[in-house]
Amino acid sequence: MYNKSKEVDNYIDGFEGEVKAKLEEIRELIIKNAPLSKESISYKMPTYKGYGFIVFFAGFKKHVSLFPTSNAILVFEKELKDYKFSKGTIQFPISKPLPLDLIKRIVLYRVKEDNEEGILKQSNKKVNK
Repeated sequence: MYNKSKEVDNYIDGFEGEVKAKLEEIRELIIKNAPLSKESISYKMPTYKGYGFIVFFAGFKKHVSLFPTSNAILVFEKELKDYKFSKGTIQFPISKPLPLDLIKRIVLYRVKEDNEEGILKQSNKKVNK
């Protein structure tokens, strides 16, 4: 079973209503699709790490945000046209359902990217020894 962080429990418990519900949805989706990641708090947000950072998320008064790195934003930019986004973050308004399939694909993309980067780092360490 996935080892949930008490710190992330506390973070989510700091919210109420729809914000809290959406944060819980995002958390469960990440856990399901990045099951080998380590859950923690970093930069005061729930964070999921593999070889490096995979994804962060955060709650706000009128939206929840996903922080999947700038490269993931570029890859999914066309599909994000209905949402406010910038170089490294996507905002999902509380007033609309979460695009769970899109979030899942972003998380899976980041897991794959993280694994590839990690394998490359491991190979470089062996070569440089």
